[in-house]
Amino acid sequence: MRTIIYTKYGAPEVLKIKEVEKPKPRDNEVLIKIYATTVTATECTFRKGKPLFSRLFTGITKPKNTTLGEELAGEIVETGKDIKLFSIGDQIFGISGTNFGAYAEYICLPEDGVITLKPANISYKEAASSCDGILTALPFLRDKGNIKSGQKVLINGASGSVGAAAVQIAKYYEAEVTGVCGTSNLQMVKNLGADNVIDYTKEDFTKSGVTYDIIFDTVGKLTFSLCKNSLKQKGIFLEAAIGLAIIPTVLWNSISNKLYDGKKIKIAATGLRPAPEKIKDLILLKKLMESGRIKPVIDRVYPFEQIVEAHRYVDKGHKKGNVAIVMEGNNGD
Repeated sequence: MRTIIYTKYGAPEVLKIKEVEKPKPRDNEVLIKIYATTVTATECTFRKGKPLFSRLFTGITKPKNTTLGEELAGEIVETGKDIKLFSIGDQIFGISGTNFGAYAEYICLPEDGVITLKPANISYKEAASSCDGILTALPFLRDKGNIKSGQKVLINGASGSVGAAAVQIAKYYEAEVTGVCGTSNLQMVKNLGADNVIDYTKEDFTKSGVTYDIIFDTVGKLTFSLCKNSLKQKGIFLEAAIGLAIIPTVLWNSISNKLYDGKKIKIAATGLRPAPEKIKDLILLKKLMESGRIKPVIDRVYPFEQIVEAHRYVDKGHKKGNVAIVMEGNNGD
């Protein structure tokens, strides 16, 4: 089978297509023929090895794991002898986990991995494109933000993968949502359900005098000090882009809460959550897509052979929602 590997950090050109032996499922695993995967900002960060903070997870001098690709959708084509939850022919979607490996034609995953049956009304490329954003936005808003009906929530970076998911999740919880994005994405964010939209190229929401219960920065462009006056008393600032610089602020905030009128800054390593928690959220995502409450947003679709071009596009930092990769012989439908 074909897979994509990288043995050194760098530009998209470090990604190479390689022929390897098709994996054989163990007793507790299923073999999935992958029809669609995605390119996320996280995968581009790991490929580049920048910021250097990311190498704590991927390897200091070179990648410890030479494969990428986490989101996936496909069909089960073989099962181990102990499999009870899935059958050959099942259409599934989910994530591969911290070992990645979805940039390939086949992958073996354990039966209790973060996979479930794909909604029948959603294509493979849409299913694959839905996972990363929702599995990040949901625990941030629900668990860290304790989002409630009627609250005012601002989503910064509302047109990206996590941002587009966050807008829809916040509306699911019946919040009043303000989305911040660029000029060309205003209508898209409105269509996702945002009650208000702000063009960051023309307006600075931190100077408007409007305050929010939750400010969720999905792209790492804001700081707590910049936003604290835009938070209500006991408001919460959520930061999805975790770096070393933010950790001292989080620690100081946790021990000096009185100085900030109860306002809090919170981060979460959503990718490191236990698999059972992610599976519950994946099943919820399935139900929400089946009912039409969540709609995956796809900016561009690339064939497997153009993975370098796909990474080059995501590196620009202006994608709308998700960038999907489809395998040879199908268009991800």
